[in-house]
Amino acid sequence: MNPHSAPLESPPQPHAQQPRASATRPRRRHLLRNAAVLILVLLVLFAIAAIMGNRHVLPDREPQKVQVTPQQLKQGEYLARMGDCAACHSSGKAPAFAGGTPLETGFGTVFGTNITPDPDLGIGRWSADEFYKAVTNGTAPGGRQLYPAMPYASYHRMKREDADLIYGYLMNQPAAATPNQKPQMPFPFNLRVLMLGWKMLYLRGDELPTASQGQSAEWQRGRYLGNVMGHCAECHTPRSALGGMEKSHWLAGGTLGLFSAPGITAGQLAERGWSAESLEQFLRRGYSASGSAFDEMHPVIANSTQYLSDADARAMVTFLLGDAPPPPQPVAPIDTTSLAAGRSHYMALCASCHGSEGLGRQLTMPPLHGNSTVRQADGRNLVLSILVGLPRRTGEQAGPTTLPGMPGFAHELDDQAVADLANYVRGQMGGQRADITAARAAELRGAAKKADRAIAP
Repeated sequence: MNPHSAPLESPPQPHAQQPRASATRPRRRHLLRNAAVLILVLLVLFAIAAIMGNRHVLPDREPQKVQVTPQQLKQGEYLARMGDCAACHSSGKAPAFAGGTPLETGFGTVFGTNITPDPDLGIGRWSADEFYKAVTNGTAPGGRQLYPAMPYASYHRMKREDADLIYGYLMNQPAAATPNQKPQMPFPFNLRVLMLGWKMLYLRGDELPTASQGQSAEWQRGRYLGNVMGHCAECHTPRSALGGMEKSHWLAGGTLGLFSAPGITAGQLAERGWSAESLEQFLRRGYSASGSAFDEMHPVIANSTQYLSDADARAMVTFLLGDAPPPPQPVAPIDTTSLAAGRSHYMALCASCHGSEGLGRQLTMPPLHGNSTVRQADGRNLVLSILVGLPRRTGEQAGPTTLPGMPGFAHELDDQAVADLANYVRGQMGGQRADITAARAAELRGAAKKADRAIAP
């Protein structure tokens, strides 16, 4: 051992580090105090923003008088129908556009608001600029943030002149003094200020995606009608955990309520047998050889697409199927000899209306053979239809085509019988695999019960 190396390997003397430790503690306390102050300031700012964001603010001006020509009034009415404003803002009980329609979301229930020109309960004091900002940005006067049940993630591409025409039309409708209902949203979703963060994630100014190929003027017009005005993707596109539309799966199908909105990409429509002719008939009448409108799609037909002009109906179809539509696929035959139990249920419960071969009756009972719902790879909607049935649509609810309804069989059939019936219909009339299990039927029975869905008589 080198006797001269020992002093170099000895640990530093304690008195040499003591000054640095004592200097660090005040600095740390200073940082912690600053961090606490910063957090407190942020909490205060958030609380102020939360209070301001939830306030219902009336613009400080006299009720607006909007003059429009008869032609502008007609154009505004047409655009309001294309935007399907009535679906959320007309409940069917109150006056038109007086709000009240409940909209179930994954985070709670919101209600369509009063958009009549009532000065205190509607939009009577709003300017055209404020209306445009609410429709395309989800921000009401005073900075109040709107929930995205208002489809501004689609409307954000609405043309200013179209928004102005809708505003002029609404401001010339009868005013209704109908109070708005408060959203039934649990904490923290009742804090509208959170919508600012949601918008940063999901409200972009860029063009919305497409699910077909096209460049023609007709396809471009259909793109505006389908993506923006008709906001098809709001139901037909799957949602993220935070409720934003998944743009990488545009129009590939989504489930917001009990029934699912099927995929309507060009490929999916062709796989289920849709042609341009049957799709246009469906949009105009709610009924075609490929299927009929039910659940939430029925009011869309009744309030909106039945009023499409001939040119716009063709444009919408062109947008959905593309400039070169894929050929509709026929039903692929499969062996159904093992599905005798399901056939027995079908003949006892379904054949009297839909026919022994599932061919239906023109304009009353939709055919099941080749039916788009029967041909869905996911049998959710078919099983739910068997369980809870479909309500009849008559009178003012009928839209362009009266539908007699279908009874639900949840009380008559157990889960295995529901699965057997669904598998027979899917296999015999839709060319689908017999993959519905009793467990799947039980799961959907539970979903219907949780949704408190009444069994149609």
